[in-house]
Amino acid sequence: MRHSNYEEWLKSSANRTKSETNWLLDPMRRKKFDHRIIESRLSELKSIRKDARADKLLFYFDEGLHGNMANMGSAEVYESGSSSARKLISDYVNELAAGLDQIYEFSEKKLALATKKSFFERASRAHGRSALMLSGAGSLAPFHLGVCIALRSQGLLPKVISGSSAGAIIAGIMCSYNNEHLDEILESESLLEIFDLVHREYVDRENRLDGEDIRSIVETWIPDITFEEAFQRTGRYLCVSVSPSEMHQQSRTLNSITTPNVLLRETIQASCAVPGLINPVKLAARGLDGSREPYVRSRSWVDGSVTDDLPASRLRRIFGCNFFITSQTNPLILWSLHEQKIEGPLKDMATFWQGASKEWVKAVYPYAQSMVQNIYPMNMLTRMWFSVFTQDYTADVNILPTQRFVNPMAMLEKIKPEHAMELVLDGEEHTWPHIERIKNSTTVGFKLDEILDQLEKTLLPVRKKDRGADDKADLRSISSGERVNG
Repeated sequence: MRHSNYEEWLKSSANRTKSETNWLLDPMRRKKFDHRIIESRLSELKSIRKDARADKLLFYFDEGLHGNMANMGSAEVYESGSSSARKLISDYVNELAAGLDQIYEFSEKKLALATKKSFFERASRAHGRSALMLSGAGSLAPFHLGVCIALRSQGLLPKVISGSSAGAIIAGIMCSYNNEHLDEILESESLLEIFDLVHREYVDRENRLDGEDIRSIVETWIPDITFEEAFQRTGRYLCVSVSPSEMHQQSRTLNSITTPNVLLRETIQASCAVPGLINPVKLAARGLDGSREPYVRSRSWVDGSVTDDLPASRLRRIFGCNFFITSQTNPLILWSLHEQKIEGPLKDMATFWQGASKEWVKAVYPYAQSMVQNIYPMNMLTRMWFSVFTQDYTADVNILPTQRFVNPMAMLEKIKPEHAMELVLDGEEHTWPHIERIKNSTTVGFKLDEILDQLEKTLLPVRKKDRGADDKADLRSISSGERVNG
């Protein structure tokens, strides 16, 4: 059964949770979540907020501010169906957000602006932020779009969004249009029109996408801007994974921090260039005079999912992310993933064999690579399959499509607009069950980002005023002959 929005899904799921065992009466589930710690912390915070003392509030938050206290962020808490545990967590998270707001509202007399800013910067670094990672997808890419639409409808779309292969196209859409423009694009009729437009571009060619089709799709959806320009438009950080087409080179995750002047279109085309099926792509950047120039002229790049489908480690290092949501549709590994709610020996056995297989591949790879290191294309294929087998393809929250078994040879299949819309709706439907957990795990992070943005706006006029005063002082000293050149 499909639900048109989250509220419909909530009503439908309410009937299923009534018959579930109460969390507090189930000792096995209680081991996964210590409700007593949260109850104690919540009671203490309410008391401190009532006193309205800045020093006590700062001390409370300095004691610990993270999204998994007492294991409250674990998937089992939400998949058990226990409304009492989930409500306790929600109450605690909302109280934390209210406490942060209270600190922000303190007057300069109660809490100096510099102290306030220092606290929030420290708290933001300690707590971390969320990220959405869109995997390689092939023809399942519209599923990612449905996930983004669902998260955005609840105000839960992270500021950091990564994409590899076809996922890079969807990440590019979400990070290169402002909210007003996104509202127009993501409306159902507009989406169907764009899907139909893209389909008409290649309907008369063969049934498999080629490099020219990818270029047409990217140019239809993605504006011709740089990573930095995309961030300035939206305030969201777009991150795109690409893999090198040569041996002995490293993969990259391009974004507005590390590669601000690189252009989106060539980067996304490169991330979609499946080795052996689509030619490698050279990247381009905006030159000093605004013209299009080659970026790392000597290198070409291919499908980002080959080496870094979900670049969590890089997002953690560059953006301080520590809560990851993934929309996972990679046809090569989708069949091997299991739902988080599956518990018991079957899950443990699957996890064990997956881990053992990965370690075996790591052990064998150096010997296999040494045998073919001078034989092209066997050396490239060996490295590619090593990367595919040893990556991590899951995150804290894993959103998986209904269609779990996909023929990898059909991953570049051209799909009709109606089927694309079905995948969008499937993405929305499979996101709804995760909304409550995502909300509770990201509320504090979003609140810290919001407050830091407000503080930055408050301090900006002060900085401009200070700079203006310095400029006037400089002018006075120059006119009086007090300053000398050099």
